[in-house]
Amino acid sequence: MKVTFISNYINHHQIPFSQEMFARLGDDYRFIQVEPMEEERVQMGWGVDVKAIPYLLLYYEAKEACDKLILESDIVIFGGTEREEILKPRLMTDKVTIRNSERLYREGQWKAVSPRGLRRKFEDHTRYRHKNVYLLCCGGYVASDFHIVRAYPDKMLKWGYFPEKREYAVDSLPNEQDTACVQLLWTGRFLELKHPEYAILAAERLKQKGLSFHLTMIGDGEKKAEIERMVREKNLQEVVTLRGFLKPGEVRAAMEQSHVFLFTSNQLEGWGAVLNESMNSGLAVVANHAIGAVPFLVRHGENGMVYQNGHVEEFLQYVEALVTDGALRRSLGRNAYATVAGLWNAQKGTDCLLRFCEKALTGKAVFEKEGPCSRAEVIAPRKGYAYVR
Repeated sequence: MKVTFISNYINHHQIPFSQEMFARLGDDYRFIQVEPMEEERVQMGWGVDVKAIPYLLLYYEAKEACDKLILESDIVIFGGTEREEILKPRLMTDKVTIRNSERLYREGQWKAVSPRGLRRKFEDHTRYRHKNVYLLCCGGYVASDFHIVRAYPDKMLKWGYFPEKREYAVDSLPNEQDTACVQLLWTGRFLELKHPEYAILAAERLKQKGLSFHLTMIGDGEKKAEIERMVREKNLQEVVTLRGFLKPGEVRAAMEQSHVFLFTSNQLEGWGAVLNESMNSGLAVVANHAIGAVPFLVRHGENGMVYQNGHVEEFLQYVEALVTDGALRRSLGRNAYATVAGLWNAQKGTDCLLRFCEKALTGKAVFEKEGPCSRAEVIAPRKGYAYVR
């Protein structure tokens, strides 16, 4: 079986899955990179040596060979790029094709009323609703967006990103160690959609309560000056450290030394691979329900805590609970680790996808019972909070 994955560019969130696919399929697996990585991402430490990846092809350097491969492959997975003209010849053949997508309407499903937008969605998606085209939903609310435009009925599967999975002895996870000072971690770009100010408000609350903690924030961006000002004005210099951007490996090292992860992005966070990474590190997570990965990965009160989008007080209450309750931190951390180690990882995702592809080629596609490649339910964003709880 020859499988080709097409996306904008390869990065550390996709490499573990591609390495697994290459290990199983050898030269029958290829990843086509459509464009070079943006400089901002390179500066964040996301850059990779494209020449060192044996299964990687660069569309902008070998267009004819890539176009030929796309037509000839048994399975093509396409997503992360708007270069629809690359896929169009493949779609006309009715060979098995799998879309890979985050949300269509992150800013609000009201945008679906746009006639121009609906025409585009029909051309790219709805017209193929009865063809051999399936959809990997990278986020809990993706199926709802595509349901609105009547695309891929009964052909939408749970999917996501699969960063490096690390294995630990359960008793070596950060939350298993007794600590007098609870380490909180926040990481990401300092942007409005990421709401880094929530982390500062949490630090303020914890300090007012006289609790022992330290907050580390990793990242940079347009709200950095505002965060620095909040730290000064609230006199939090002794309990908050701002570290700037770190390379992915350094971020994982910081996770391995922390106890609680604060994931405060809003609905504009399509997936949020730091959730996989923090759960894999055994952290107790407090996450916004509107983040794409949350409905797939987090079960409230079992392997993380989920607050309602925009409800700051609920967020603060959960953070305080995790700082004061070591047993709760340990329970959530263990279950979070088990979720990624046992289900949401590149090895499991590869197993599930290859099984699905084999069946799809026979015309009898079968969904998994849970996790990757299980049926993606239609979860309306307004009902997401109730769903995860």
